[in-house]
Amino acid sequence: MSGSDRMPAEWEPHAATWLTWPHCEDTWPGRLEEVLPAFLTMIRALSGSETLYVNTLDDDHREIVRAILANEGIPTGVNNAVLLLVLPTDDEWIRDYGALFIESEIGLIATDWEFNAWGRKYDRIEINNQVPAAMAEIIGASHRSFPMVLEGGAIDANGLGACLTTESCLLNPNRNPGLSRDDIVEFLHRGLGINDVIWLGAGIVGDDTDGHVDDVARFVGPSTVAAAVEEDITVANYEALADNLKRVRAHGMKDGSTLEIVELPMPAPLFHQDQRLPASYLNFYVANEVVLLPVFGDPNDDIARERLQGCFPTRQVVEIEARVLVWGFGSCHCLTQQVPRITGLRV
Repeated sequence: MSGSDRMPAEWEPHAATWLTWPHCEDTWPGRLEEVLPAFLTMIRALSGSETLYVNTLDDDHREIVRAILANEGIPTGVNNAVLLLVLPTDDEWIRDYGALFIESEIGLIATDWEFNAWGRKYDRIEINNQVPAAMAEIIGASHRSFPMVLEGGAIDANGLGACLTTESCLLNPNRNPGLSRDDIVEFLHRGLGINDVIWLGAGIVGDDTDGHVDDVARFVGPSTVAAAVEEDITVANYEALADNLKRVRAHGMKDGSTLEIVELPMPAPLFHQDQRLPASYLNFYVANEVVLLPVFGDPNDDIARERLQGCFPTRQVVEIEARVLVWGFGSCHCLTQQVPRITGLRV
């Protein structure tokens, strides 16, 4: 790594957004077709401002997807914003198994981290681990591998060398049992140019990733963090989110400043067959002209939209109905991966 290597913030200009077309029956058992309306809304919102790469399983699957999009009035192909790729995957959560892109003095680098299906909870490993190298080849980026398990949803960067993460995920022995906290910090520095790790505690109840930070706290500016807050003391997330908020408030940045905080509420608890689902407004995605906000038919939807719109006044906040998406234990941010805009890319 050179001193100029850095992971751009999500709100910096994108060349593209990468998605995987919903296909894994394991993700949404019996409800795969119900996911498509939300996914199509995401595609419509994103395609107006940047190229979309959409992974499909094979040639036949690509043509099925092409027909679905054509029926929705969404053109595909090299002269359009939506490009359908044959790039097999084990599931849809490209945020976690896809390449994490950094900017360097040699151009864009696709960093490739080990993926073990969130602590080997699922049999979705072998194909997904081949995806980052393929992404690099498709867009003409350099490729760099690191021998550490890391999912994209486990970190959130401000573009200036700081990142948010959780101890419950990154220090979990089901990820990197042979690495210490210092070892992990060093890998984040070497691989992503991170020089200031802001350690939060735990994630939210129902999150099968052991507490990804993209459900609890996100940078919305170089020194501003949006943080999830649970106001009901009787709800299971109350203590963990209060502790995370306290940690963000106490963190001193490298320049001696403290972080500004925008509090986002939590929706009321959602369940599926007695299983608590990880519904959170923090799983938003920031694109060039829009911000995709998961909503849950909850009174707090409006509060979350208003506060997030205040964080990104030049972008349109687009609500994505996420009550079906979150059955798969993720939503907008988990389904997307940004490609920063760098001169010389084939995007």
